[in-house]
Amino acid sequence: MDIEHEVDEVGRSVSTRATGSGQESAVTISRAYDVPVEDLWDACTDPERLPRWFLPVTGDLRVGGTYRLEDSAGGRVLACEPPHSFSVTWEYDGETSEVEVRFFAESGSRSRFELSHIAPHNEFWERFGPGATGIGWELGLIGLLPHLVSGANVAPEVTAWARSEEARRYMELSGRRWATAHAESGADPEKADAAVDRTIASYTAPPEEDPADQD
Repeated sequence: MDIEHEVDEVGRSVSTRATGSGQESAVTISRAYDVPVEDLWDACTDPERLPRWFLPVTGDLRVGGTYRLEDSAGGRVLACEPPHSFSVTWEYDGETSEVEVRFFAESGSRSRFELSHIAPHNEFWERFGPGATGIGWELGLIGLLPHLVSGANVAPEVTAWARSEEARRYMELSGRRWATAHAESGADPEKADAAVDRTIASYTAPPEEDPADQD
């Protein structure tokens, strides 16, 4: 994998808005793929294809139904407009946020994936900023391209890759881009850099360490 190229291919943005109880931010990533939008949609919504590059999913995958990703989040299906968009609640570790996914046809053979994860500002956000969510989604989506190219089950290779030095380098480069996106959204640049330093340390620490609990 050409790490710098892959990092460059991902679009990153952060937006913040006021709510009745405070503030919330949308962490958005996007990437274009050389496949028709119908194939991109199918790869991201078909319960038989999702485990080949992402995670196994169970549940009633219709509006109003619930879903569960294996060893990860679950929630409710809020909206679904094939092959253009869907949105779900993201319920994990006692917290609830929202994920919106959109698909755009750039031509008959090229399409763009865009995901926004919308969550309230809390202690976790103040400490880690958008990088924690952003890097997490980038790592989750890293297998989509090779799956779209081959149609194969790439999940085992992706799991192994996530523990490699190449993956650590990806996280570091991506983290710096998230600090830039955070600052461009209006955050103090020094605070954005400090937050992403903590995020990178948390993602790249050996299993026995947990810098997220350290100053």
